[in-house]
Amino acid sequence: MLGALALVLALVLGWFGWVWSSYRGIERIDLAAVLDPVSGDSVNYLLVGSDSRANLDPEAPAGATRPTVSGQRSDTIILLRVGPQGALMMSIPRDLWVTIADTGKKAKVNAAYNTGAANLVATVKANLGVPVNHYAEVDFGSFAGVVDAVGGVTIDFPHPVTDKNSGLNVTTTGPVVLDGTQALAYVRSRHYVETIDGKQVEDPRADIGREERQRQFLVTALKDVGNNRNPVALGRATSSLSQGLVLDNSVGVLDAFSLARKLGGAAPESVVLPTTPAQRGGQAVLLLKDPQAQAVLARFR
Repeated sequence: MLGALALVLALVLGWFGWVWSSYRGIERIDLAAVLDPVSGDSVNYLLVGSDSRANLDPEAPAGATRPTVSGQRSDTIILLRVGPQGALMMSIPRDLWVTIADTGKKAKVNAAYNTGAANLVATVKANLGVPVNHYAEVDFGSFAGVVDAVGGVTIDFPHPVTDKNSGLNVTTTGPVVLDGTQALAYVRSRHYVETIDGKQVEDPRADIGREERQRQFLVTALKDVGNNRNPVALGRATSSLSQGLVLDNSVGVLDAFSLARKLGGAAPESVVLPTTPAQRGGQAVLLLKDPQAQAVLARFR
């Protein structure tokens, strides 16, 4: 009996050691100068999906690489608010026309990330008037690894879909378990083509449609991971994520476990930031659509 208990204890300690080692391996970044201290029961996280570390081209097929590119690239920018009433998730369109913090010039918000996370955080705060308490960045390679570690993520497809640019190819309808490669193709898809009554119909919303699918996927994935009780799967997910994750250095291990627990308890509510299309300097951009946008942003303040 004592031998069995000792074995169980050794396994438990070994698992915690595995997870702790993975957590300690996460890259940290000092953003104290731009992040807001947590005040009250609600916390805002700025989440960035980056293609800079793997040199992935957002328009290239899944798994394809390209030569090293200048600057950093963000493919996804999401504001997540977690509080007593649950979680709230909102995409910030990459084409949103803003004043870049470090230059004072107008450009798409994605340009702020070219000079680093601090500039992106400062730009989001100044233009949207929302606090940012923590920052997290993940590259696409680790994203796919997390999906595979938990056995895939199930998405319901009303029609077969393809995207030759991202590599997405789902030939059946209904619930489909996406592995890491197809999950990556799904969230990166900008040319999302459904086959409806034998005809190919591309989503005309481009990035807006992609952002909606990203939020849907993240809500599903977070719930699946949060509800997963398989310690080996969770350990593998943590290990995969740690290889491509960047956190601000104020996020402690208890903060991370608390966030995972809260997100696993209930799916975040997904909201849309109201915008309107416009042309600026020959570029197709998006402008905040007020007062509707301010009403949405008020929920993050």
